[in-house]
Amino acid sequence: MPVITLETPIQAPAEICYDLSLSVDLHQLSTAKTQEHIVDGVRKGVMKLGETVTWRAKHFGIWQELTTKITEARKPEYFVDEMQKGAFKYMRHEHHFIPTNEGVLMKDIFMFESPLGVLGKIADKLVLENYMKGFLTERNQCIKEMAESGKWREILGRRKD
Repeated sequence: MPVITLETPIQAPAEICYDLSLSVDLHQLSTAKTQEHIVDGVRKGVMKLGETVTWRAKHFGIWQELTTKITEARKPEYFVDEMQKGAFKYMRHEHHFIPTNEGVLMKDIFMFESPLGVLGKIADKLVLENYMKGFLTERNQCIKEMAESGKWREILGRRKD
């Protein structure tokens, strides 16, 4: 099973990065290339433990839907979202927020497995692992930019830190 680990240093408080990572509004901004939009579940704001959202997006030229649920959460330290329904056989995404002297180290641990047995394993190695790493890296850069620039206020609807 592929495991992608990313570390993104962000010069902002963990609480802001945590909320941005759970914001469905920011998610839609960060995934504009895949035309990702909500078709069910939480439609606005910051998701909470136990909540679900279903996304519809175009990947590899094919429209797909993915339903995820927030299955674990301890603000502002970490949360986990897991696939409930979608193209993967299995998907779990851990989001960790580790305080640093400069702000926070956002650490993603993304685990997934494709269906179709051996063919799925080949697709994971040849295509999906790099594709998903790029997708997550782009999303993290959007979170970093919003958190560090102060634009997070527009997304989260807050006036002060």
